[in-house]
Amino acid sequence: MSKVEWKPGTFIYPIPAVMVTSGDIEGESNIMTVAWTGILNSNPAICYISVRPERYSYHLIKESGEFAINLTNEKLVYATDWCGVRSGKDYDKFKEMHLTKERANHIKCPLIKESPVSIECRVKEIKSLGSHDLFIADVLSIDAGDQYIDEKGAFDISKCDLIAYANGGYYSLDKKLGKFGFSVQKKK
Repeated sequence: MSKVEWKPGTFIYPIPAVMVTSGDIEGESNIMTVAWTGILNSNPAICYISVRPERYSYHLIKESGEFAINLTNEKLVYATDWCGVRSGKDYDKFKEMHLTKERANHIKCPLIKESPVSIECRVKEIKSLGSHDLFIADVLSIDAGDQYIDEKGAFDISKCDLIAYANGGYYSLDKKLGKFGFSVQKKK
């Protein structure tokens, strides 16, 4: 198999398609879809989102210093796309997409109740990178729906029907192919 060279670009796929909430649950709030997100550190837990400064949510996040990353699943794929192509300055995205604001434990912005997992974040640093600014944040809390907890009290990601984004499309993540360390595990 030979490879074709392309110009530099964003081609590390698949990536999570998440809905980021910002603002205040009692006042102005918004949902924006973000694909540039991930983990930076495990102890302490630190994550990031990259946001264009012209996005409506940018100033809500910058001013409050808080946001929530809401993981998306197959039931939320339409809302995920819609919230990424419509502006919060023109629409109340919670109302338009029939999504429920849920009170967070550590931040003022709402979580999305329909999301299987919401991650409460507090901004610790903002880095301007060019087209996007990187919001580096401490993870304050992970809020998972109780229907995704198994009988042993562990989170069961296979029940979530999570989606990913790759090269302009949304994809389901429908089967587990292995687990961490399976390649070096002793055979029974």
